[in-house]
Amino acid sequence: MQGRVLKVLEFEKVKEQLIKHASSSLGKEKVRTLIPAVEFETVQVLQEQTDEALKILRLRGNAPLGGLVDVKESVKRSKIGGMLGSNELVEIAGTLYASRNMKRFIEDMVEGGIELTHFPLLAEEIIILHDLEKKITQCIDDNGRVLDHASDALRTIRQQLRTTESRVREKLESMIRSSSATKMLSDAIITIRNDRFVLPVKQEYRSAYGGIVHDQSSSGATLFIEPQVIVDLNNTLQQVRAKEKAEIERILKMLSEEVAIYSEEVLANLSILAEMDFMFAKARYAKEINGTKPLINNERVIRIFKGRHPLLPADKVVANDIELGIDFTTILITGPNTGGKTVALKTLGLFTLMAQSGLQIPALEGSEMAVFTAVHADIGDEQSIEQSLSTFSSHMVNIVDILNRVDANSLVLFDELGAGTDPQEGAALAISILDEVYNRGARVVATTHYPELKAYGYNREGVINASVEFDIKTLSPTYKLLIGVPGRSNAFEISKRLGLNERVINNARSLMSADSNEVDSMIASLEQSQKRAEREREEAESIRKEAESLHHELQNQIIEFNSMRDKMYEDAEKTAADKVEEAKKEAEEIIRDLRKMRIEQRANIKEHELIEARKKLEGAVPAFEKSKKAVKKEQKKQEFLPGDEVKVLTFDQKGHLIEKTSDKEWQVQIGIMKMKVKEKDLEYVSRPKQVEQKKALTAVKGRDYHVSLELDLRGERYENALLRVEKYLDDAVLAGYPRVSIIHGKGTGALRQGVTELLKNHRSVKNTRFGEASEGGSGVTVVELK
Repeated sequence: MQGRVLKVLEFEKVKEQLIKHASSSLGKEKVRTLIPAVEFETVQVLQEQTDEALKILRLRGNAPLGGLVDVKESVKRSKIGGMLGSNELVEIAGTLYASRNMKRFIEDMVEGGIELTHFPLLAEEIIILHDLEKKITQCIDDNGRVLDHASDALRTIRQQLRTTESRVREKLESMIRSSSATKMLSDAIITIRNDRFVLPVKQEYRSAYGGIVHDQSSSGATLFIEPQVIVDLNNTLQQVRAKEKAEIERILKMLSEEVAIYSEEVLANLSILAEMDFMFAKARYAKEINGTKPLINNERVIRIFKGRHPLLPADKVVANDIELGIDFTTILITGPNTGGKTVALKTLGLFTLMAQSGLQIPALEGSEMAVFTAVHADIGDEQSIEQSLSTFSSHMVNIVDILNRVDANSLVLFDELGAGTDPQEGAALAISILDEVYNRGARVVATTHYPELKAYGYNREGVINASVEFDIKTLSPTYKLLIGVPGRSNAFEISKRLGLNERVINNARSLMSADSNEVDSMIASLEQSQKRAEREREEAESIRKEAESLHHELQNQIIEFNSMRDKMYEDAEKTAADKVEEAKKEAEEIIRDLRKMRIEQRANIKEHELIEARKKLEGAVPAFEKSKKAVKKEQKKQEFLPGDEVKVLTFDQKGHLIEKTSDKEWQVQIGIMKMKVKEKDLEYVSRPKQVEQKKALTAVKGRDYHVSLELDLRGERYENALLRVEKYLDDAVLAGYPRVSIIHGKGTGALRQGVTELLKNHRSVKNTRFGEASEGGSGVTVVELK
């Protein structure tokens, strides 16, 4: 990629935003040297790495990169025998800790069942140097101070140092506490000059203390004197300090040699952590711009859904759909200045550079970007006074360079092609340049003023006109890209709104050719038709969503109503049964009393009369109609088959089975409505003859075999889902379907990724894409079969 193109498309500004998200100077350096990749496989890996980093941040919130510092120079200096400072060694220990911490962090995620690909491979290459880290941290604290226990010699020296200092202070404090000190000292304190303990003595009492004068105050009234009585003690103190310094240097030299031994491992770890920091920086930037991972193809096809320029304010930027490389390979955007043509051009170019750098793009999921070996752009007025070049000349210099480099794997962006010269010659030159680039197979997007180029889009196969919408009422552009509709100047309408006399406008219209007026009217009609179609589509989508919501709500209400009804029936039956049971007990007691009376009083009551009375009593118990659930339990289990007529008990409606969606669930057609119903809520009614024949015959599944156009995997376990996809694709191919949909939902993305990988390598799959917004978005994958 040419540096001029990266500058023109403002890729450097994107890097300025990205660099803020790097945790270390190493990551920032990776951002500074970032350039887009041009190999398809490399771009795919870069996008996967960013997506994986985003997954880690989503699940864990952050990555443990604390302590990571760029210690390359320090390590290299130790390698050639240099002695490192204590702070440098602390930074190396921090980097070793960051390496160990990151390796453990990734390993814990993998052991926890989180599916990762790229980070475990990098973590595996990290070499743990815990012994070296421990040696440094045992000798030096976080502030860079060498600790007493770094060596036995240093511990002894420090003890001598503290003892000698204590003796010096005691001697001086006794001098401060003397009765004459108040008069002779400027202040009753002990201070230090030239690393020696001294007292602040007034000038006139200098001879009272003797010793050495090390300093004096700015006024000269106070002298800082080392009294003669502590000169020897201070000398001893200096000797001990020299020993301390020599021992510290010895320890630092020893640690530096240890670092030199493992210098290659430390540098390798540093490189891996820099790469991880860079990947997490790209992930954090994706979160900031609400980016999504684009599908990457090697077929020079671009599909951008609601793409937003990442450098424009989020509350002002207008999202646009851009498609290139399928039905047309060249887009020609016409219309007046300040309409947003250049923004649309830069958005497409910048998205390409971002995608090929492993950055996610601010667009809806399912957007697709191609990999180009080169992006060429001629954008903006690059007039150079120093080079004595006009606007036209500067454009032509760029265009000549582009024509010398362009090939079929190039994306070419022309802004105001042919501008800066005679309109007739400029238009002819623009057409010729477009033909040249088009014939080489490149993907081209160009903007222009010239009305002659509007016809170019209609006369060339693979070329389409586009424009940026302009609101006549507000006299301002809406920045919405309209593909398929050429632009118009709107000069008459704008002049009329600004108050230009109607007679002048009509006179101007009469001076235009009939063809021009007719084309202008046609363009206006096209704009209105497209707006109306878009508005109606949005209304239809809104109505569809509302109907779907009402359908679910009604379904839930019916299920709740039927459940309440069955519960009331069961409660009533239980109450009645309890009452009857109570009456039976009371009647039994009466019969026992009668039998007792007959025996005791020899009453003339026959036994068979008592039995008949009991039977009549039992016959008086009401027979309740059992609830549907109870009836279903008593039914003989009937095997269901697609096509069977069944009764949906919860709705009390009849329908036909379409397919079995899971072990205990069927899709049922009730009138025009399809729904999923649990098998326990179905009651077998009848079976058509053709279904019986299919069951009886062992036939190969073919085009007559009923296979749904959708496979719903939501709620399925990962392994079961992939097995179902395999079987479903085979059935769909046998059924002769050209296209099917697999519903995997969004969730954590693991199931979606697994399905995508399976489809990518399946022998029967021709192409895949995520669903449109009306089809379920990224929760659905649409599959074209061979």
